[in-house]
Amino acid sequence: MKKLLAFALTIGLGVLIIFALDANTSFDDFGYADLSERVSSRYITKDSTADIIFGVTQDPESGAANIVTSIVVDYRSFDTLGEVTVLFISALGVSLLLGSAVTQKRLSLDFKPNFMLRVASRALFGIIIMTGVYIILHGHLTPGGGFPGGTMIASAMLLLYLADDQFRAKIKSFKILEGVAGSLYVVIGLVGLVLGTYFLQNFLPNGTVGDLLSSGIIPIVYILIGLKVGSEISGVIDNFLTEEVEQ
Repeated sequence: MKKLLAFALTIGLGVLIIFALDANTSFDDFGYADLSERVSSRYITKDSTADIIFGVTQDPESGAANIVTSIVVDYRSFDTLGEVTVLFISALGVSLLLGSAVTQKRLSLDFKPNFMLRVASRALFGIIIMTGVYIILHGHLTPGGGFPGGTMIASAMLLLYLADDQFRAKIKSFKILEGVAGSLYVVIGLVGLVLGTYFLQNFLPNGTVGDLLSSGIIPIVYILIGLKVGSEISGVIDNFLTEEVEQ
């Protein structure tokens, strides 16, 4: 009964937060944002004299309705691959220092999480994961993308680690996901080199600016970055919150 009550209170709080944000006048309704306030029309169109209309303009230069994304995941995408590599090296260093033991167990916490904390953390886990997924998938339309979305996913894992002293994720799956996502990022870059003229060149149609399915390879790259960042940081969290089992 206590667990059911805790779960109901958490869900109620989550619904309250969602409705509060939905009623906030500071956020534009999806598809009704003034694109001229976000990007430079001279930057994203081939014709510098053309007006940019959200949801109407076809095949803009980078395709993204977010100028930061246009730079980071289009014109500077190779450099972004380097940033992902830096994160990988950092995670590898932590793994070699703290996660080299064959047999490990959860690190004992100084406090014992109660049932309210454990149940609430699992309810919030889904909300945080979905928010992170939303930020990843809409990175080419609004501020966000793979890095912040992946970090949010990892923060959801951290929440479970701290709220339940018995919880431990399947790290092997994270390692596989991390490797696959990073490899596919490189493969997409090579496809752009083969089909185009340079590494990570866009080879897909840019579509209509503001549409979810637009911006060429940018959404795909952001999904891969989000998966890689989320899995790598989750692995780092596990390394810091586990310890070697004495033989």
